[in-house]
Amino acid sequence: MIIYHDNGKEDNVTELLKYEQQYWEQSYEYIAGIDEVGRGCLFGDVVAAAVILPVGLELEGVNDSKKLSEKKRELLYDIIMDQAVAISVGYVDAETIDRINIKQAAREAMKKAVLGLSIQPDYLLVDAEKVDVNIPQLSIIKGDANSQSIAAASIIAKVTRDRLCQGSWEAMFPEYGIAIHKGYATKLHREQIAALGPTPMHRRSFLSNVQVVQQTLF
Repeated sequence: MIIYHDNGKEDNVTELLKYEQQYWEQSYEYIAGIDEVGRGCLFGDVVAAAVILPVGLELEGVNDSKKLSEKKRELLYDIIMDQAVAISVGYVDAETIDRINIKQAAREAMKKAVLGLSIQPDYLLVDAEKVDVNIPQLSIIKGDANSQSIAAASIIAKVTRDRLCQGSWEAMFPEYGIAIHKGYATKLHREQIAALGPTPMHRRSFLSNVQVVQQTLF
């Protein structure tokens, strides 16, 4: 369900639109929500998304992607892709993560997402980070649960990365179960790394605990 609100009436503003409403009222039209996924994974890219939604648009069901089922995320992904003014996704690979650390890599993925937007945003709402671009921005703790734009970005980033895990990354390394655990440090994943060794897409800087498992298996 898509609900359009009259921006002049505060009582129509839902909780997830409170930040957007604040900046729409200051004449910022193109407000981009920014979020990333994959920060805690042992494998693969960290992926960030930037999403600009139309002024006054409320998308029913949009929430922090971690709180949604896979089926719900897929449904909302299609709705967001259809309704958004602009969407961009940024990627930073495992080699770069190892070189510059995961925090800086997540910021770089966010920067790539912002710079890839087809429309220059007027303002950024960022999930607990700062993006290194010359655009006014607000960092919001737990932003994906408090801003519709950030929540939409979290859904786009999550579905994009999950599809890579289930598609090309699974096809490249089928014996590691990437489609199942999405690169996170599950028991299955740690056991496969210990038995087979890391792939070129594993984050070597994340594997110190896995080596302990490897020593116990031999």
